[in-house]
Amino acid sequence: MSKLLDLLSEFLAHRKGLLPLIGIGLILLNLLLQFLLPAGNILLTTNLFLHIGLVVALFGLMLAWAL
Repeated sequence: MSKLLDLLSEFLAHRKGLLPLIGIGLILLNLLLQFLLPAGNILLTTNLFLHIGLVVALFGLMLAWAL
């Protein structure tokens, strides 16, 4: 587990904007799905990708600031 965290921190230290970009991509995917999927879909009612994207983007910004 420790080696995995070391590898992950080394990877993200050189790519500080990767997690916020992934989060923004998930938020835009949620927006796109709002228009493509039928109205009763579970992804639309929960806004799953919106919430996951927001958490990933905020975590990425905090992590980039710490590194």
